[in-house]
Amino acid sequence: MVLESLHGPLSSLMGLGAAGAGLWLLGGRMRPSGQHLPQSSQGWLERCEAVLEQFQVLQDGSAEEGLAQARTFESLQSERRSQLELLRQRQGEACIQLALVGTEAWSASEQEQLLRQCPSVHPLRVHRSHALPLSPQSWQWPEVFRHCELLLYRLDLPLTAADLRWLEALPEQQRVGILVRPKAELESSAQLQQLEQQLPVHLRGRCWQLAAQEACGWQELSSWFAESTPQTRERNQQRCLQELHAAWQLELEGLRRQHWSRLLQRTQWTVAAGVVVAPLPSLDLLVLAAANGLMLQEMARLWNCPWSLEQLQASAAQLGKAALSLGVVEWSSQALASVVKWHGPTWLVGGAMQALSAAYLTRVVGRAMADYMALAAGVPEAELEALLQRQAPLLVARAADEERLDWSAFLASAQQWIKQQAAAA
Repeated sequence: MVLESLHGPLSSLMGLGAAGAGLWLLGGRMRPSGQHLPQSSQGWLERCEAVLEQFQVLQDGSAEEGLAQARTFESLQSERRSQLELLRQRQGEACIQLALVGTEAWSASEQEQLLRQCPSVHPLRVHRSHALPLSPQSWQWPEVFRHCELLLYRLDLPLTAADLRWLEALPEQQRVGILVRPKAELESSAQLQQLEQQLPVHLRGRCWQLAAQEACGWQELSSWFAESTPQTRERNQQRCLQELHAAWQLELEGLRRQHWSRLLQRTQWTVAAGVVVAPLPSLDLLVLAAANGLMLQEMARLWNCPWSLEQLQASAAQLGKAALSLGVVEWSSQALASVVKWHGPTWLVGGAMQALSAAYLTRVVGRAMADYMALAAGVPEAELEALLQRQAPLLVARAADEERLDWSAFLASAQQWIKQQAAAA
């Protein structure tokens, strides 16, 4: 009413202002909200608790699973709770944990000499390992050593393949020191320099040689001990919880993909049936596939995503634009032409070609959307929209390539669906 009552340049200015405000409000509503990563060990504990709850939610939603699968899940869930409880108990500890490891076992006298030469200001709890195996089935460190704030690896030169494999298996962010014992008949400095070039990049500069006639190695090692503070313990606790969270997320993602695969099988043929009833132009099939609200809402539940339906549709539309620019629509339409040759005489559904194309595009956009939800977990809100715009072409291209690898299975399923449609007609 105000715009109708005004004349001249002011009305145009107000109209542009109203349009800009509407776009700003709509953009804020359609933009997904991200999740901030925890900045403390307590925050990571709560994050891990949330992942445990997600495991339980997915299990509760799997009513079709049998008793054996339920018992397996309970066993795995109990093991996860034990892992988290072990880290929770370390929250109140005041000591710094030190691991003495190597392919040759440390003796009690060697441990005593180390602690005498390198006194610590803070209380220490020492874990001394047996000799590490030279050819284990897996190069996996026990949790008691992975969780230590300090890990001192004793290495007798020359460097062996077993030593290198054990060192590479350590977490990169763990504070690791290497106690080097060079050969007596060779120059120690040259041996140490050669060793530095053979080690991974993140372990270089952490080696101390202990020749019988030199004492400087103990001084450098003592300085390394002195750098350990309560802040070191807090950072190490965050690292351990973050690694546990990452391992659980991989397991959780596998379970989510199993549920999502069953959901996608149902959704793609629901979309295909909808196109048969109301055929659309080929370019509009992507819009129908991306705008399937039931699938998007169920995916949001699987990935514990707090986005609204409008935000989910906005993200799917962005992926749809990327699919259009990459030519997925044209490729799928041409490839699906081969389906006509199977049952030409029984081709009774006029929009079947568009229906199969819509089903295939539902798979591509759905897979790309699932990858985006997994990728966006923990991304700050300010970076989430830029992340989607940057990753959308890559996500869609990768989803299209993965679906092409399973093209024969899709065509077999499409053939069965065509038979059902022909019989119903």
